[in-house]
Amino acid sequence: MKTLTIALLSLALAACAQGARDTKPARDYYGTLEPMASDAVYFVVTDRFVNGDTSNDHREQGGPDPATRTFDRPVPGAPPGQSDNIGYLGGDFKGLLDNADYIRDMGFGAVWLTPIIDNPDQAFTGGDAVTWGGAFQDRGKTGYHGYWGVDFYRLDEHLPSRDLDFAGLTGGLKRHGLKTVLDIVANHGSPSFTMPVDQPKYGEIYRDGVLVADHQNLAPEQLDPAHNPLHRFFHNQKDLVQLSNIDDTNPPVLDYFVDAYSQWIDQGADAFRIDTIRHMPPAFWKRFSDRIRAKRPGFFMFGEAFDYKAENIAPFTWARNGGVSVLDFPLKERMAQVFGRKRGDFSLLAERLYLTDGPYANPYELMTFYDNHDMPRLDASDEGFIDAHHWLFTARGIPVIYYGSEVGFERGRAEHAGNRNYFGQQRIDAARGNPIRESLKRIAKVREASPALQRGLQLNVELRGDRTVFYRVYEHAGQAQIALVLLNKGDAAAQFEVSEYLQAGRWRAALGGGEVDVAEGGSLRASVPAHGVEVYFLDRPVVREDLRLALDHAMGHAWRR
Repeated sequence: MKTLTIALLSLALAACAQGARDTKPARDYYGTLEPMASDAVYFVVTDRFVNGDTSNDHREQGGPDPATRTFDRPVPGAPPGQSDNIGYLGGDFKGLLDNADYIRDMGFGAVWLTPIIDNPDQAFTGGDAVTWGGAFQDRGKTGYHGYWGVDFYRLDEHLPSRDLDFAGLTGGLKRHGLKTVLDIVANHGSPSFTMPVDQPKYGEIYRDGVLVADHQNLAPEQLDPAHNPLHRFFHNQKDLVQLSNIDDTNPPVLDYFVDAYSQWIDQGADAFRIDTIRHMPPAFWKRFSDRIRAKRPGFFMFGEAFDYKAENIAPFTWARNGGVSVLDFPLKERMAQVFGRKRGDFSLLAERLYLTDGPYANPYELMTFYDNHDMPRLDASDEGFIDAHHWLFTARGIPVIYYGSEVGFERGRAEHAGNRNYFGQQRIDAARGNPIRESLKRIAKVREASPALQRGLQLNVELRGDRTVFYRVYEHAGQAQIALVLLNKGDAAAQFEVSEYLQAGRWRAALGGGEVDVAEGGSLRASVPAHGVEVYFLDRPVVREDLRLALDHAMGHAWRR
């Protein structure tokens, strides 16, 4: 009886001690509270996704002249068995909406689509002729991609259907659980000079059908904005190839774009991706973002600043410059090295995370990716794609996947060499069961259900060789979760034993299933298969002291104040 009494007393004291630990004052631990962080993003070039409505193909557009027709323009010089196309191929809103469940089923919460605005109705006849694998070449190309805006208030006629406009698309996507990220452009319009004969719409800008600016096929240095009202939207210095260079200092220009893009917000756009953001100064984006957010507080935006140096792209994220997030190009560069054919060391990623004292306003709000439409697709094996997705959906940032990467579509291909080729319904129907897609779906679903993986602080334990161990910790507003992430990109199973910062409790395995009880001061042992991932969750507040101290430091140094 005495032994039993002592045992019961010991249990009671242990329970009290545990209760005391669990009732320590709650602290906030999070990387970001941005709502968009919950939603992984699937990026489509709309014309190249799925042709859901052939009645809007406009196959005769541009007339019979082979130099100006707009539909189906193969790039010459393709090697046998390869192709690329610089004409319209029919992808539209209906094709996207018809496959919303396909996207949602993979665990994505948002779709980023290329610009929807009206583009010219002929192929461009100026500039340098497009060649296989070439770059900065536009002769023979059309505005199928949407980035050659002419009227920023009207839809490109190739995208809507009779019963499906942009508002219908965004509403339909929402019914499937998907937000809409709209790609916007303010730096440039269409190609505007070097044409043998001035072509309709090229170099022109309209406001809902009314002409407001015209380059008149003149070289930038020939423009006379001081005396010709049609030139006042443009700088008289060249910027990108033959594209018009919009004058960011002209107040009516700002009014034009704020009003245009506010219209698309009113029709359901949930966020903006800003094209060529670094080609206009931060002062312009500060004015633009302030006015957009005055109408829609907290509206999320991220920009494309194609630069692998963090110090060059980070200023756009600072509040005084507009507080616009950016695509994480510096991390992308290292991801290609780690997950591509060279299979580099995980340590290459560590210094590009900038988890503390980095240049970004908030590294957890960066858009993380490994390729897109403006660069060669990731050149990797199936296992390389699987490993890349395991990283993207567990590490800090908001993951973005380019259409087709779920099956390794056109891997390694650059623009004008297949990067933006047509995907199509047949490939979508065949994608289910693909090993890349199935592994992507598994880890994306884990992230989708985890506040720690979406918004938690990241605390690295090991990034070395083919192995990675880190924590993601979220504790805010009564919700608490600790995630322990184990990654193995090696060709054989890897054994992990983790004790550093490991809090006692019952940890559940998200992928392998089952639970592991960890005693105070104990360790967690796990085997992770080749090219595999495991995530263990503990849904309790942080009570371990050294973990608290590490998180306090991370919380105090994660953001640029």
